[in-house]
Amino acid sequence: MTETADVSKEKLIADFKVVVADAEELLRATASQAGDKAADLRAKVQSRLADAKVKLADAEAVMIDRAKQVGRAADDYVHDNPWRSVGVAAGIGFVIGLLIGRR
Repeated sequence: MTETADVSKEKLIADFKVVVADAEELLRATASQAGDKAADLRAKVQSRLADAKVKLADAEAVMIDRAKQVGRAADDYVHDNPWRSVGVAAGIGFVIGLLIGRR
């Protein structure tokens, strides 16, 4: 379930990056529009985009840290239990071999 949540978070971050890029492009395209109301709106959107970029960077940093922690935990487990790890890997390989052999 954690892997599914991580994949969902990664997709959400990727989608959010696309939205931010589209919003920035929209701001550049409407930069020539005159009027106080348009200028105020552009300034407000730019401010919110800057905040969103900071939050996005923070979310990415958290995901990277979690991935590193999982990697370290797996590495520690393999170092602490080498024979068990070899047995599990051999079992998984055996099952995959059986499944491939049936085709």
